[in-house]
Amino acid sequence: MMKGNFCLLFLLLNVQHTASSSNGVSASLKAKWHATPFLLETSEFIGEDGNEKFWQFVDTVKELTVYKQGESVRSYYNLIIRKANQFLTDLQVNLLKFALSMRFYSPAVHAFQQIASDEPAPEACSAFVSIHGQRTCKTKTIKKLLKAAASRPYPYLYKCDHIYPGANKSDVPVVILYAEIGTKAFTNFHTVLTEKADGGALMYVLRHFVATPQKQKMLLSGYGVELAIKSTEYKAVDDTQVKDSKTIINAEENDNDEVQGFLFGTLKKSHPELKEQLGELRKHLLESTNNMAPLKVWELQDLSFQAAARVLSVPKFDALKLLRDLSQNFPSKARSLTRVAVKHEMRKEIEENQKHLGETIGVHPGDGELFINGLHIDLDVHNPFSILEILRSEARVLEGLHNLGVKGEHQSTLLRLPVNHVADSYALDIRHPAIMWMNDIENDPMYSSWPAGVQELLRTTFPGVIRQIRRNFFNLVLFFDPEEEKSVELVKLVGLFYKHKIPLRIGYVFVVNAEDEIDGFSDAGVAFYRLLNYIADEYDLSQALISMASLYNRVNEGETLTIDTITAFLKSKFPNANAERIFGAESEYDDKRKDGILFYKRSGLGDLPLALFNGVPLSPDDMEPDELESIILQRIMDYTTDFQKAVFKGHLTEGTDVVDYLMEQPNVVPRMNPLILNVDRKYLDFTSSPVVSDWEDTTMFSFLDTRDKTAVMAKRIKYLTNHDKDGMSAVTMWIVGDFQKVSGRTLLLAALKHLRASQGVRVGVMANPSGRPSKDNTAVYRAIWASLLTQKNKAAVEFVQKLAKEQSYQLLQQGTKMKDLLLQGMDTDAFEKKFNTLEVDFVRSQQLFCRDVLKLRAGERAVIINGRILGPLDEQEEFTAEDFQLLEKITRSSSAEKVKAQVKLMGMKPKHASNLIMTVDALLTSAPKGEVRREVNFLKHSHSVLQLSPRENEVFYDVVAIVDPLTRAAQKMAPLLIVLSQVVNLRLRLFTNCRAKLSEMPLKSFYAFVLESDVTFLANDTVSAGPVARFTELPESPLLTLNMITPEGWMVQALRSTHDLDNIHLQEVGGTVTAEYELEYLLLEGHCFDLSTGQPPRGLQFTLGMSRDPFKYDTIVMANLGYFQLKANPGAWTLRLREGRSEDIYQILSHDGTDSPGDDGDVVVLLNSFHSKIIKVRVQKKAEKMNEDLLSEMSESKGLWDSIARRSYSSPGSRLHYYAVRASLAKNMCFCRYVVWSTFEKSIAGGGPKKDDGEKKKVDVLNIFSVASGHLYERFLRIMMLSVLRHTETPVKFWFLKNYLSPSFKETISHMAESYGFQYELVQYKWPRWLHQQTEKQRIIWGYKILFLDVLFPLAVDKIIFVDADQIVRADLKELRDLDLEGAPYGYTPFCDSRTEMDGYRFWKSGYWASHLGNRKYHISALYVVDLKKFRKIAAGDRLRGQYQALSQDPNSLSNLDQDLPNNMIHQVAIKSLPQEWLWCETWCNDASKMAAKTIDLCNNPRTKEPKLTAAARIVPEWIGYDDEIKQLLKGIQQREDDMTFRSTPSQRNEGHKRDEL
Repeated sequence: MMKGNFCLLFLLLNVQHTASSSNGVSASLKAKWHATPFLLETSEFIGEDGNEKFWQFVDTVKELTVYKQGESVRSYYNLIIRKANQFLTDLQVNLLKFALSMRFYSPAVHAFQQIASDEPAPEACSAFVSIHGQRTCKTKTIKKLLKAAASRPYPYLYKCDHIYPGANKSDVPVVILYAEIGTKAFTNFHTVLTEKADGGALMYVLRHFVATPQKQKMLLSGYGVELAIKSTEYKAVDDTQVKDSKTIINAEENDNDEVQGFLFGTLKKSHPELKEQLGELRKHLLESTNNMAPLKVWELQDLSFQAAARVLSVPKFDALKLLRDLSQNFPSKARSLTRVAVKHEMRKEIEENQKHLGETIGVHPGDGELFINGLHIDLDVHNPFSILEILRSEARVLEGLHNLGVKGEHQSTLLRLPVNHVADSYALDIRHPAIMWMNDIENDPMYSSWPAGVQELLRTTFPGVIRQIRRNFFNLVLFFDPEEEKSVELVKLVGLFYKHKIPLRIGYVFVVNAEDEIDGFSDAGVAFYRLLNYIADEYDLSQALISMASLYNRVNEGETLTIDTITAFLKSKFPNANAERIFGAESEYDDKRKDGILFYKRSGLGDLPLALFNGVPLSPDDMEPDELESIILQRIMDYTTDFQKAVFKGHLTEGTDVVDYLMEQPNVVPRMNPLILNVDRKYLDFTSSPVVSDWEDTTMFSFLDTRDKTAVMAKRIKYLTNHDKDGMSAVTMWIVGDFQKVSGRTLLLAALKHLRASQGVRVGVMANPSGRPSKDNTAVYRAIWASLLTQKNKAAVEFVQKLAKEQSYQLLQQGTKMKDLLLQGMDTDAFEKKFNTLEVDFVRSQQLFCRDVLKLRAGERAVIINGRILGPLDEQEEFTAEDFQLLEKITRSSSAEKVKAQVKLMGMKPKHASNLIMTVDALLTSAPKGEVRREVNFLKHSHSVLQLSPRENEVFYDVVAIVDPLTRAAQKMAPLLIVLSQVVNLRLRLFTNCRAKLSEMPLKSFYAFVLESDVTFLANDTVSAGPVARFTELPESPLLTLNMITPEGWMVQALRSTHDLDNIHLQEVGGTVTAEYELEYLLLEGHCFDLSTGQPPRGLQFTLGMSRDPFKYDTIVMANLGYFQLKANPGAWTLRLREGRSEDIYQILSHDGTDSPGDDGDVVVLLNSFHSKIIKVRVQKKAEKMNEDLLSEMSESKGLWDSIARRSYSSPGSRLHYYAVRASLAKNMCFCRYVVWSTFEKSIAGGGPKKDDGEKKKVDVLNIFSVASGHLYERFLRIMMLSVLRHTETPVKFWFLKNYLSPSFKETISHMAESYGFQYELVQYKWPRWLHQQTEKQRIIWGYKILFLDVLFPLAVDKIIFVDADQIVRADLKELRDLDLEGAPYGYTPFCDSRTEMDGYRFWKSGYWASHLGNRKYHISALYVVDLKKFRKIAAGDRLRGQYQALSQDPNSLSNLDQDLPNNMIHQVAIKSLPQEWLWCETWCNDASKMAAKTIDLCNNPRTKEPKLTAAARIVPEWIGYDDEIKQLLKGIQQREDDMTFRSTPSQRNEGHKRDEL
């Protein structure tokens, strides 16, 4: 000990004292809108648990802000949390704190604020109401405004509106209150409105409104900040000095962070008097270890394993912090890792686990994967906001299982059950004798030449060709009444499928009059049926059905089939037939006439006529003759894909009966009932544990919330049972109704009929009397209840079944005593005693349950099966025993049997097990339908897996992380896991998925992930400024560039920084580099398709705005996926077609994912979260504009199929002929394919007609586009702009990519525009999520230069010239703009080849590029001109993005992205080679050609690596003059700003620092 202290003292004495904090970098991100109150955000959190809870919370906190004045900010925050805790569990409170720390619900609160500003609010109002467009701040005026409200337009309500659960009548006025809950103004309105809403006088809607928003902006979290190490091969740093920031960053030291063998946390505790000196020693040691010298190749190989060994060597609870430190600061930790030894056992275990993971879940070495309760969390897609949503969703299920007594491994097993399957479309079994089949593909001679093997499905053919295979893959069944007018055209059309040999098996179900006394001379339908039977007897059934088409051809359009038409047909076709014998009363041809109508009624299908395709019903819209043809052809195409997958996977083999295969799928049911098959389902929540379970005390029961009421019902209800052999029931049904009414008793009787026929079912009965419960109107139910309480199950079932029959009820009405209806063997005395003493209070409680929970009116019926609510049922609606059978089948197959199998393993008593099956089934099936949960296990976990156990007897999340410690995934995952472990109870298993034999540095950046588990407070109990990314102890030698890595859908901009964030060199900085960013926009993304063609409408323009500013933002639709994006912020927005050609030619037909009804012309979208909103819009050309093209007046070249399609195929059967043509052509298509492709390539490559030379420009403006990042390139950019302006008389408009511009450039550009008289516009585009992402900033900027040219600029811009920032222009660019591109969409200058000494660097002269280009030249991307009209016309942007997507997956492709891509696509998208003088570059062009140069580009020289600034001054004499002129301009701008700042008063300057966070 003495020796250790002596060494420490010696070291401390030898460390020279330096400044107490090192240089660093800090980055923060603010919202664009004002900070929202925590109380309102909390209400939104609670509101997501249900409307009932929201209003209970509102009542609890209605005057809470009164405490705000006397309490500290921390105390007031804690008060809000305590109030929320009344409605939330401990786990939910932790999630609430996490949500508040991220300001998760701030967009939701601000969205209401924006809606309020659109009203707008009356002046000087702290709260106001809007009643059908009229507003008031006074409660006394409400009554007056309500009187005439009905005559004014009904207000628009949003899906997220908070509607008070009063009487909720639909025909009453709507009063919208805009107020801040917790304030006195709110309470005054709330008291009045709740009273009126409870009385049914109005509908009360609450929207958040803060009269005086806080002035400061919120700091956000949930994003990453990267400091990437830049290459310094070429010196690209501006030499202009900036004022150093004096901000100091205090290093957040990790107490357990070991530095060169010293644990400084332990040392500081042992020697508090040496705290300052220890800090100096730590800093000194860190600086000595932060050696950035490159590692040798052999030192790199094992780094991943060495990092894992280091992480797993520390105590478990410090391992995540160390993982975070190593991954986020790897460049400065790399050298220390090379000294870590890796044990053989660890290496072997990692390799064994990797092999197992590769075989089970497809994870490879180096992959990063995260699983929460088996759900895969892709960190490239998910962010902390979406992960919080997953945690909340999982919390409901986890707490539910915990409350139901399911814990430990049983919890994990039940969670992973695949119970969420709900078929998109149910099918009816078509193996029914009532179906009369016209043909049989497999056996009819007409198809004998077709191949029969299912493997034929996998044979390559041309798109859109229907394969002719001798199998019954496609089956159409048509249900119709022969007499109906609609049947005529349908039968004719279906006959054409047979005629054109489309591989479709066709069957008919004839729904005709089934009355015995009706004959063929009195009913055309019966006559039709008997005629068919006659022809079938004389010939065969197939011939009879073929004749049916001939018969219908005699019926004119608009007419119906008549008896005269049928008899005339018989005489003409069968002159010897005896009509009386066929159609008369004694007809021999009436066999099975009733089968069709019985099958139809039992099926539960809708109105006639209708059709089934492979058993799946077509919608009424699909049954229109104009639609049916294309619908069936499309279904054939869709099913072909499914069959191909089945054959490929071996599910469908040569020996399989295809029809049996189809009918044995899980979506096939014996009967259709839309109520049962509806995918929008409601469930009871059984997870509560009420303190009392008394339903005899109606008053007490009425005060329970919905969950407690449900729990009481589940505990007290009794059952009629038909158990399985194991005594358990997988299916529990509750029958709800008024059993004094026929409808209630009929429903009960059907349920009991089903009960007796089905094992493993139990039935509970619940009363919902039509009036207030009394002895008289509950007699039947009290008898049922008495029998349940006093009789054995078998006797009770038989008695209740007898009681439900109409005969028994009539006897009771006639005066028969209840005891006289008892069955032999029943315990009469016990029954009679119970029946006579039963009070009706418990029935009243049941009625309250029906009203409050099931939302039934008195007397209405419902069926509940394992917690799923079906109801209310209409009074006349039938719910038969067959419906119960269908309901049971679906419930068992989707969930109940799986739950039962697991519950059975728990060894419970049968009654408790049945209850648990019901409650667990309801819980699991009501959970949001997500992806399949994965079971992730490791073969061994001693040396390669970090395991953290959860706290006992608490709900826990099972988290599995698979990560290589030295990857970008680890940089993000480690801090995320640390925060999650602080928020929720985790069982964590982290596998170190290391890569072997690394050949380069695995990470070349420092990283910080900004995320906190709770709101943080300062020592004085005020809220901290907010979460910030802080980088301390960075090495000073490397050149760094700062990247913000934000969630998808965020558009951020640098708001404030005096430093060059693209080139951070800490050696040259005194103090801290501070960067302030702003979340400028949230994205609205979408996909748009033309319903007529199914294709995206290229060039279609949308606008997005609010009522006050309807055209605030606009965008253009891409052909790639019909994608579009629009900038927005929280609030209600309206999407419209842009005025002009878009609105003239197109109309919006439908939309999904919006806040307005899907068929509403006004597309209203509410942005109220940090997530990107994605919508789908379907448009169609107006009837009179069908032949018009958005992008030009010329028609585009079409392919062969389109030329076929353009023929007049508008009559019925035309498309069938088209497909028949395609099928025959497909056999001889080699030559055609070449012709089509050649023609297609010519149309793309610029062979189309040239633009008329006489076409005049609307406005003669020179449009120049450029991109820049970093102060040096912005300096070059200003000089380039000046050189452009010096050489043209034409007005100039500059377009700059805003995404990467510095704050200083954005602040000064307007002054420069004013001084030099040019226009400018900053354009933005967020890299689409579906397009392969680049991670390096330079490559991202290159991508923006080429990938989005068609959508960055308005359609009005015909031509644009891209000029690199480091170019100097010496000619009038108008000349380049007006250059004839000869049909090409763009023109580039080829690389010079006149400087011969650089031949060794001309990579395009050999290898891939030489062979790919052929005789064409390789072009440079520093200057190009784009004909945007042509570019869009030939979909060049979409083609470039498609090729980029294919090539960019390979990291070795597109090394010079902006240049390589257009050169690679030169054969598909032609390049016009510009004259060489348009771009001179010293690196590639000889000195002699410089005199003719029209632009000079400061290319990098790979031989000399001369710095840019030096080269600029040497190569371009005028550059220095331009530079000095710009410097003088900027100096003048700065002087004016300094003068303005000096003149501002101290109070104005300090105003922005006041904070009132809550």
